[in-house]
Amino acid sequence: MKSVEEQLALIKRGADEVLIESELVEKLKSGRALTIKAGFDPTAPDLHLGHTVLINKLRQFQDLGHQVVFLIGDFTGMIGDPSGKSATRPPLTREQVLSNAETYKEQVFKILDPSKTQVAFNSAWLNDLSAADFVRLASNYTVARMLERDDFQKRYSANQSIAIHEFLYPLVQGYDSVALKADIELGGTDQKFNLLMGRELQRAYGQPSQCVVTMPLLEGLDGVKKMSKSLGNYVGIQEAPGVMFSKLVSLPDSLMWRYFELLSFRSLAEIEELRSDVSKGANPRDIKIKLAEELIARFHGEEAAATAHRAAGNRMKDGELPDDLPEIVVSAESDMPISALLNKAGLVKNAAAARDLLAAGSVKVDGQAVDRSYIVKLGAIHVFQAGKKAFARISLQQNIS
Repeated sequence: MKSVEEQLALIKRGADEVLIESELVEKLKSGRALTIKAGFDPTAPDLHLGHTVLINKLRQFQDLGHQVVFLIGDFTGMIGDPSGKSATRPPLTREQVLSNAETYKEQVFKILDPSKTQVAFNSAWLNDLSAADFVRLASNYTVARMLERDDFQKRYSANQSIAIHEFLYPLVQGYDSVALKADIELGGTDQKFNLLMGRELQRAYGQPSQCVVTMPLLEGLDGVKKMSKSLGNYVGIQEAPGVMFSKLVSLPDSLMWRYFELLSFRSLAEIEELRSDVSKGANPRDIKIKLAEELIARFHGEEAAATAHRAAGNRMKDGELPDDLPEIVVSAESDMPISALLNKAGLVKNAAAARDLLAAGSVKVDGQAVDRSYIVKLGAIHVFQAGKKAFARISLQQNIS
């Protein structure tokens, strides 16, 4: 096992906060394998790279010799996590939860070591709590403290509905830490309130308090908003290797090192060497290819990584994008049909030419051919190809004039 200093350096890599660091140091000094908990409500089982930031950190804990509990919130998933929500979210059915959970398990073991992972379902203990147990649990927190939560506070101030069962969510998530006797819990920065709840409830139930590690929300390919399928700025881990390659190689240079820090398993020393190469004149695109190949190999295998540039589509020799790929921002009031976008961005002479290219299958978005039914979402940013020679990274933004 690495020294405490080495472990702490790896744990803090890319993390937003470590609470409380002095307590974490004491836990690491014990020399025992710590129990690392991270909870996942199986509501969106198709993972993208933004989801893997947290899972990568779990893998780092495994590499340090600790035990990971990948907690599937089949009980809490039926409540619905209110984090960041402006309205009450409808709960999932039991069948939906279990179906999504299986999909999660299939995907996360492309990153996690199964031999060092305990997959748990929180219904195993929460289903057994009596009404009296829930009353005792709820007695450990006040309504005033609950309303300090940012999303609850905003909804309360705006006279938006907050259902009583939503107050239970952070409580039962905190109780999960009691049931598992967690030493450390990981979560996104938007989960901080829930993670700290675990610390308080462990104290209330006579246990040592867990430490909390929060991870940032990864920016999407636009470099501005967090990665999200609804915004179209994502890289899905189950997308075809060629599609992943196209998206990652077209990543803005300004975002490249952020992705290396949070997604790559290269050491910080190796990443610093790559930075040095770029400062000495290396093409940033060549560095992004290294990242793309590493991530494609992780999710699709080494052979797929070696041939991904060809699978990216017949755009240029060896599937390459132009080094001088234009950056175009198109303003609009709403989502836009692709033919209109291509015309407005100047990639085609007119709308008729766009329709002809679409009919011929000669229009690609991030390396995938699309037809005239394709709608570009506001806020999305993609690499567009119209014909053999017209390329651009186009961002469709809300017209605020």
